[in-house]
Amino acid sequence: MTMMFPLKRSLASLILCALSYGSYARDMVNAPVPAFDYQQISSSIQTHLERHLYQLPPRVLGHYGIRMYRMTGDEKYANAALTDLYVVSSTQAFYACQLNDKQFVTAQAQQAIDKLGKGPRAKARKKALAPFPEFLFYTDILLRTSSRIDEFGLEGPCHDQLLAGLKASDLKQGLTDPAMIKAWAAQLINYAYWAKQIGVGDYIEQYKQAFNAVYPANQDKQLSKAQFRNKLYGMTHFIFADSQYYQRSVDAEKFAWILSYFEANIDRILTDATADIITEVGISFLLAGQENNPVVDKTKAAISAQYNAEYQVIPSPRGNPDLAMGEHRNVLAIMLFNWPKTLHKGPLLGELSATKHLLPKQVSVLQSPQ
Repeated sequence: MTMMFPLKRSLASLILCALSYGSYARDMVNAPVPAFDYQQISSSIQTHLERHLYQLPPRVLGHYGIRMYRMTGDEKYANAALTDLYVVSSTQAFYACQLNDKQFVTAQAQQAIDKLGKGPRAKARKKALAPFPEFLFYTDILLRTSSRIDEFGLEGPCHDQLLAGLKASDLKQGLTDPAMIKAWAAQLINYAYWAKQIGVGDYIEQYKQAFNAVYPANQDKQLSKAQFRNKLYGMTHFIFADSQYYQRSVDAEKFAWILSYFEANIDRILTDATADIITEVGISFLLAGQENNPVVDKTKAAISAQYNAEYQVIPSPRGNPDLAMGEHRNVLAIMLFNWPKTLHKGPLLGELSATKHLLPKQVSVLQSPQ
């Protein structure tokens, strides 16, 4: 009996210490991180990424270079965008120049669906696409490549043929279908903005109405974690697409319905969302000129807590530090921690001295508006 009392007392002390430590840890996570530390993390990730850029696939290299150019205006990133241009212009040439061949379109559309994979999310997307078998071909291939070329101030191969094919396709049904929205909300708003950008149709308001019908705020409690993430991802991309993907600021009043939602739900966002989405939430406020909103500091603190100093990256949720797979979340982290005072358009590859003489032969420079 004399042995039991010290043991109980020791156990109680341990529990009390553990609870105290848990409270301390929560306070540390919620405590503001000095701006210097954010700059240090941003610089570390950037240095690590740029040390290994040659290891990244062209698409990933382009994704990084384009965003860093828009953050800095530094022409040293233009060649990464040029690499991306060679890929997308070649892609557009292959697909757009054969649009008159219906068998080709049908076959390529099916190939695009087959490439989605076999996981639960892929199955949901394939099921949603069943009524619109050519939707992915027209959007994720044709709209994606043509809008990217347009962002560079250029026009790609078989452009008129591409426009005619897109105008003849019925994008509205796929864009506003509830099952499609539940399968990939962010991609659909991208497609809506790209369609308007290159002049084949304005579906933005129709998509917004359909999105809000699928995800009314009063049904949030019923959303699974995956569907909550899909909703958040879609909302951030309303803002990103309107900014032309970090080329300009957005009107905070126009997107008050999104920003106020993020403010009201930030606790659940920090708990249930991925690092990619949390970072995008913070950047949404930066694009709207609300850098002093408390949500920005909360997202910075959450992302900095996930930084792995050994690998110099924000790893995947499972701890994978792979750069090719994780470039998206890491370039976003750089942007969140080191947001510029000015955003930069382009890069307009036909105007920059570093790239204007190196353009693919299939593209032509668009005339700047007078």
